[in-house]
Amino acid sequence: MAAAGDGPWLDDAAGRLVRPFTVSNGRTRPTIALDLLSHVMATGATPLGYLGPEHQQALDLCRAPVSVAEVAAHLKLPAVVTKVLLSDLVDCGALTTKPPEFHHNPTDRALLEAVLDGLRRQL
Repeated sequence: MAAAGDGPWLDDAAGRLVRPFTVSNGRTRPTIALDLLSHVMATGATPLGYLGPEHQQALDLCRAPVSVAEVAAHLKLPAVVTKVLLSDLVDCGALTTKPPEFHHNPTDRALLEAVLDGLRRQL
């Protein structure tokens, strides 16, 4: 039986009924460089041509700035498939993208220790 709100794409017992790469027509490379921390946001422009239901779901998620990783999590799709979908939407002018901004050194020892401490508390 399908989970609430998921329609025919997911089944509680079988999982995803449509293979992720069919969503991107077998494409595994986005047309633009997207980082998992890149932010995407809808431009308000109506995409021309047919886009699949996953494209529309991604576009709906991007009403406010959101990271590529968050979109992938909400769509329950692999990051590479999500990047292909998002790049399609950028190509047709429906989304804009902004690279991640690092205000600190991502390899800062204090930051890494804080993350490790947080993970230990969760376990």
